[in-house]
Amino acid sequence: MNLKLISKGAQPQDVQVSDTTFAREYNESLVHQVIVAYMAAGRAGTKAQKTKAEVRGGGIKPWRQKGTGQARAGSIRSPIWVGGGRAFAAKPRDFEQKVNRKMYRAALQAMLSQLARTERLQVVNGIELEAPKTKLLLQKLKDLNLGENVLVLVEAFDEKLELASRNLPYVDVLPVSAVDPLSLARHDQVLATVGAVRQLEERLA
Repeated sequence: MNLKLISKGAQPQDVQVSDTTFAREYNESLVHQVIVAYMAAGRAGTKAQKTKAEVRGGGIKPWRQKGTGQARAGSIRSPIWVGGGRAFAAKPRDFEQKVNRKMYRAALQAMLSQLARTERLQVVNGIELEAPKTKLLLQKLKDLNLGENVLVLVEAFDEKLELASRNLPYVDVLPVSAVDPLSLARHDQVLATVGAVRQLEERLA
């Protein structure tokens, strides 16, 4: 399969890429499962509340069973009392869902293939900025006919690109080693360098 290599003021060229990574059939159910599992794995799961047995106090019956005219009560730490425990208290839990490597890799391949198929994946030789300024990055995206909702994939961490993108709420810059399914799904377009594309091929082979 070939991807178009775009550059300012020049005719697009073709870059040959692996069919395994960029020409895979789209599997919506698999992509959905992997994205849900990825988001679930990011949940802290540290919420904790106390039951009636765990709340301090309440050991004595507040008043006698009969003759007071009030409803019977056995503890001031009952769930219906202010300051009482919770009837179904939340406890720390792990939200992780099992997704094996083969499924995860296949989902990323399907997403990249769909991006390439719908021409939402653009490839360039390199992305260099003279200074870490937002306006320079915006101008470069404009020159490449890209919007402001873009995921930029590079071979390695680039401090200038990172600083230039921080003030853009819908532009993210990621090295290939940090690519995840949620980042691919939440952006309208993906801009990748040739080096990043080669690394993706190696990672997902």
